[in-house]
Amino acid sequence: MLRYIKKYPVSLTFILVVVYLSFLMPSSVPKITLFPHADKIAHIGMYFIMSVLLWWEFCRNHKKYIDTRHAWIGAFLLPLLLSGVVELLQEYCTTYRGGDWLDFLANATGVTLASSIAYYLLRSRIRKTAG
Repeated sequence: MLRYIKKYPVSLTFILVVVYLSFLMPSSVPKITLFPHADKIAHIGMYFIMSVLLWWEFCRNHKKYIDTRHAWIGAFLLPLLLSGVVELLQEYCTTYRGGDWLDFLANATGVTLASSIAYYLLRSRIRKTAG
């Protein structure tokens, strides 16, 4: 565990901030009311940044060889699982928050966008190290 803290300090800090914000009392979080479902932009942004940070730190820690299976698990699958767990905990373990499928979909959109962009930008590096 300590190994991951040393290798992914920025990502883990950001993940802790997202989890903290996810369980704040609604009255302490400013409500975004520009248009219906405007808060989904914040969800996309938070999980986009989370995935970008995970990809960045993964690449920083694996300069010679990039195993894309590990990158996809760490920077794509884990944020998706975290998002689902957070939504379930909000629904079933709090009285002041509720799980929302649209929030999960927005989170998944952010992770998918970030991972798609990261893979596109890294694919030449991945091919070089694979060959």
